[in-house]
Amino acid sequence: SLARIKASGLKLQLCTNETQATRESFVRKLRALGFDISVSQVTAPAPAACHLLRERGLRPHLLVHHDLVPEFAEIDKTNPNCVVLGDAAENFTYANLNEAFRLLIGMEKPVLISLGKGRYYKETDGLKLDVGAYMKALEYACDIQAEVVGKPSKRFFESALAELGVPPEQAIMIGDDIVNDVGGAQQCGMRALQVRTGKFRPSDENHPEVKPDAYVNNLAEAVDIILQEM
Repeated sequence: SLARIKASGLKLQLCTNETQATRESFVRKLRALGFDISVSQVTAPAPAACHLLRERGLRPHLLVHHDLVPEFAEIDKTNPNCVVLGDAAENFTYANLNEAFRLLIGMEKPVLISLGKGRYYKETDGLKLDVGAYMKALEYACDIQAEVVGKPSKRFFESALAELGVPPEQAIMIGDDIVNDVGGAQQCGMRALQVRTGKFRPSDENHPEVKPDAYVNNLAEAVDIILQEM
């Protein structure tokens, strides 16, 4: 399906909330599956967070997956003045969450940056809790609001559009997450297609706030619709 998009001359950008691996590792995995994708075609939360940290002179305490740490190699992490939260998976121990909590509660102006706000995601062995659940725990404990870098943040989608060099009204998002993919893209002025695969649940079709521009059964069907519009 991605090959058909490329062959048609349309521009393609992958917007991922992947925070368990570097973009290089993520791309290697996709290429091994037969997808012709380069690192520059991937918009991911960690590089966006690094940009924000530099911009604001923030030094993070990282509560992220081991494999994501290299993305922050160039960032000063001494004497942290913020916490960066990613999908840490097995690193989400009580001790690690409590350490992040203590750092935040001890700051005069606590800054919590979350690499997404997903509730759960799907892997081969079933659904798994995502970073948003832990973000909410720290928000509640510290009585603060996290800054989300990643889907559904408007700024995140805008950075993907900037990479593509197209205005939102000329872009279509295809995703399986009703809030983070579809809702986030629509808030940015894009159209969005909901695929009934991955983390899609039948109840998504009755979402009180987000109404996709169309539902499709799979990626191939989405590509058919887009190519018919050309």
